[in-house]
Amino acid sequence: MIKNYELYKVFYWAVKTGSLTQAAKALYLTQPSVSHAIKQLEDGFGVPLFFRTPKGVELTQEGNVLYSYIEQSMILIALAEEKMAALKNLDSGELRIGGSDSLFKHYLLPILESYHSRHPGIKLHLHHGTTPEVITFLKEGRIDLGVVRMPIVDPQLKVRESFQLQDCFVAGARYAELKDKTLSLEQLLQYPVILFSRNSRARMTITELFQSYGLTLKPDIEVGSVDLLIEFARRGLGISYVTREFVSNELEAGSLFEIRLDVSLPPSHVGIMTMRNMPLSIAASRFIELVG
Repeated sequence: MIKNYELYKVFYWAVKTGSLTQAAKALYLTQPSVSHAIKQLEDGFGVPLFFRTPKGVELTQEGNVLYSYIEQSMILIALAEEKMAALKNLDSGELRIGGSDSLFKHYLLPILESYHSRHPGIKLHLHHGTTPEVITFLKEGRIDLGVVRMPIVDPQLKVRESFQLQDCFVAGARYAELKDKTLSLEQLLQYPVILFSRNSRARMTITELFQSYGLTLKPDIEVGSVDLLIEFARRGLGISYVTREFVSNELEAGSLFEIRLDVSLPPSHVGIMTMRNMPLSIAASRFIELVG
């Protein structure tokens, strides 16, 4: 079996040019080097591949059979080179990102819009889930990177801090009497509390905070999206725990107000999560650069 694939390249150009001399010029080789390469192929297969003529070379029947395969291979190699160049230039490819619905909507949307404007040839695939789900997506190879709330403690993962968020409790007009009051955590529990139903990092954080004060936070209502947290609070069904940045419009318009507490709620940090020992695609690297 012939394993020196450069010999096939020489053979291909000898056929394309019809001359060993012209093949040598195309490949920046000497004519004796080309002749030696053809002889190696012929010796390896045990059959002649060319007829030598005064004008150059012509294929034998065996040479024609070999060329029919080599030509297809060279076409595929050329296509592969074009594809790799397109990937390098971000003219094609894909980017798979995992994150929560709220992060996609309230934070990542303008970044994704800018990325798509710069690289319209890159196909975007968004995978929605909680932080634990996004970690699973990443480890299973279903996404290139995840945008998640920190902290993430996992030796397999690399997390680059991106920005900070502040969670808070908000209420609507039905609880207007609380606008000018400062509540303790115990007093807050006297009102119906609305939390995100899934096992999100934000819910785990606030639950742990109440536990640190010896209190148990049990929601009266659980919902499946941040939009419902906002809408339920606005309609007066209870006090919702949400990210302040995600309700900035409602707070400014006055349809919601923030509940003041006598304890500080810790800020949360959002990071870009990738596999520690896996190289990033160019498309993913450019996205991380854009996030800053």
